[in-house]
Amino acid sequence: MHYEQGEFVMQSYSYLPREAEPEVVRSLDRDPVVALVGPRQCGKSTLARHVLRRTPGAIILDLELPSDLRKLDEPELFLREHADRLVCIDEIQCKPDLFPILRALVDMDRRPGRFLVLGSASQDALRQGGETLAGRIHVMELTPLRLGEVAGDDPQSAWRRHWWRGGFPPAYLAPQDDDARTWMLDFIQTYCSRDIPRFGFAIPAPAMGRFCRMVAHFHGGILNSAKIGQSLDVSHTTVRRYLDLLEQSFMVRRLLPLEVNTKKRLVKSPKIYVRDSGLLHALLEIGTSTDLFGHPAYGASWEGWCIEQICPARPGMRASFYRDSAGAEIDLVLESGRRRLAFEFRASLDPSLTRGNRTALDLISPEQAFIVCPTQDPGYPVGDGVRVCGIAEAVAAARGF
Repeated sequence: MHYEQGEFVMQSYSYLPREAEPEVVRSLDRDPVVALVGPRQCGKSTLARHVLRRTPGAIILDLELPSDLRKLDEPELFLREHADRLVCIDEIQCKPDLFPILRALVDMDRRPGRFLVLGSASQDALRQGGETLAGRIHVMELTPLRLGEVAGDDPQSAWRRHWWRGGFPPAYLAPQDDDARTWMLDFIQTYCSRDIPRFGFAIPAPAMGRFCRMVAHFHGGILNSAKIGQSLDVSHTTVRRYLDLLEQSFMVRRLLPLEVNTKKRLVKSPKIYVRDSGLLHALLEIGTSTDLFGHPAYGASWEGWCIEQICPARPGMRASFYRDSAGAEIDLVLESGRRRLAFEFRASLDPSLTRGNRTALDLISPEQAFIVCPTQDPGYPVGDGVRVCGIAEAVAAARGF
């Protein structure tokens, strides 16, 4: 047992190499300030401590600890005194007024690797910091564990486990499914009751809990703020404010519709996804992985899980979906310049494209299209520029795009 961020964790496990680690190292060798952002418990602090082993004398400040926060009562004095050392500041959103001071200190000494900052609810804070530190900071998002980081020598077992439990290390690495489920339920409760107020939002925990469960029921669907608001007896503007908060804290993904010049009437509302599949299953109260196969959210769960494996493979690419009023649709479109890849997700071992899928592909003209299904077998073509494949091939295609 050990103590971690206010909670006792019963199991211990060794460090799992993260795909982001080489980029963090390169950035520290290149940029004065490196920001690593992502949801709580996704492994930011663990990755940072592992990387900092290569830098003797590095200082780590966790701003959720009162003792560390007090060290920055006079931040300029403290940081000037340690100007010759790499300073890692964890949970920097607890003290966003640090960014102007970091800018001033960096302008006096622009050598690389001065500060590594970590943030859990950082879209707003890092937006401010990015503006203040423009030209001095490199921002990276760390997701929970992705499939490629845990597959190891048993990819067949790993992807099933990862889809069911999600990527948060305490859940994925838990000894039993029941332990993983208990951790996820505790995580949701802690997020609603402790984290939301710390992010600066006065939202009652029961209300946010109900909202999270409602979002889970809309997972993979078109956002209808009015319908969600009616179900919860709140206004559609409140729904959008709550969604902004979930998106800013990396809990929800809003996938925007593709903007394309066609004569078709396009859907203009985004689709929403709970980003971690394990949290989705916990919010939907799906008891076991076997229960998932018969649940109405089975296909949407597969779709959301695949999107969270594919989109982070190439950060910076535009991700969207295509749907028009005539029923033509594609689940995911990745764009780089004028180039496009298209992905359709089928939770079946005998997948095929619908007429609406083929119409959409003709309209958006991707370089390559993939039907991604739950298989580890080699992919195969099913038409001109269309392949059936497993998630590994789809991720490799996105990474090499």
